[in-house]
Amino acid sequence: MTFVVPFLKLIRYQNLLMLAFMQLIFRYGFFKIQNIPLALADWQYGLLILSTVLIAAGGYVINNIFDQHTDVINKPKTVIVGKDISEIQAYNLYIGLTVTGVAIGFYISNVIVKPGFASIFILVAATLYLYATSLKQMMLIGNIIVALLLSFSVIIIGIFDLYPATGLDNQQQMGLFFSILLDYAIFAFMINLLREIVKDIEDTDGDYNQGMNTLPIAIGKSRTGKIVFGLSFIPLFFILFYINKYLFELLFVTLYLLLFVVGPLIFFTVKVWTAKTKKEFHFLSILLKCILLFGILSVVVISLNIKYNA
Repeated sequence: MTFVVPFLKLIRYQNLLMLAFMQLIFRYGFFKIQNIPLALADWQYGLLILSTVLIAAGGYVINNIFDQHTDVINKPKTVIVGKDISEIQAYNLYIGLTVTGVAIGFYISNVIVKPGFASIFILVAATLYLYATSLKQMMLIGNIIVALLLSFSVIIIGIFDLYPATGLDNQQQMGLFFSILLDYAIFAFMINLLREIVKDIEDTDGDYNQGMNTLPIAIGKSRTGKIVFGLSFIPLFFILFYINKYLFELLFVTLYLLLFVVGPLIFFTVKVWTAKTKKEFHFLSILLKCILLFGILSVVVISLNIKYNA
């Protein structure tokens, strides 16, 4: 038991639960409600989620290994590697999680008779390693990589569950669902990119002492906050455009998005302009995570609204 709690903190289980929940939502809160053909059985889809979660967990572990000294300054109360778990144990965990996740990915790829798709899991695992060891030290590159990986966890659902079930008879229908997945992936990318930059502002002191080249270190916290302010209008306009073009006739969906996504995003935009302290930026980071969660949940609201208004 003494090892379990540090292990759960090391892999950031709350983020992993959110990742798994997000992938479950798309299948059971969207695809199943729309009653479309899917390539994977329920237990196979569970393995796809498990593979994604294990590789992501490995990414968190390797990131924590290379962030030991930074975390001592930024988050001294949450330091795990070198304190509760030795570096050797952490490396063993990383290898075990990543290899298992990639192996499951190989199996799923063969289930859909697309063995070449296994390279996707290897590429993601390699990218997470490169991020932890070098990419995160490059200004904005690390932020973009993390945001892309989260959005790809949405797209991968379409690659393994929609694409193999697509034929000439349902190509147009499946293309529509894949485009909706892509829209949500873009939304996830934009929100998570904002969050990654906000986290950099929050962690400026520790990152500076480790010689990292983040945007707040390069141009200052205040200017970076103003850039985030400007960038926050992109997802805001994106959502409003999407509502107006595709969802305006669905009253309940429109109200949901205005109350739980657009409203909080406007609040974020206002607050980030004046935010100065570490505590304020930490709050804004949590707020963005909530916006992302409610945004993903909107796919269930859309599905139910369409089904019962049809």
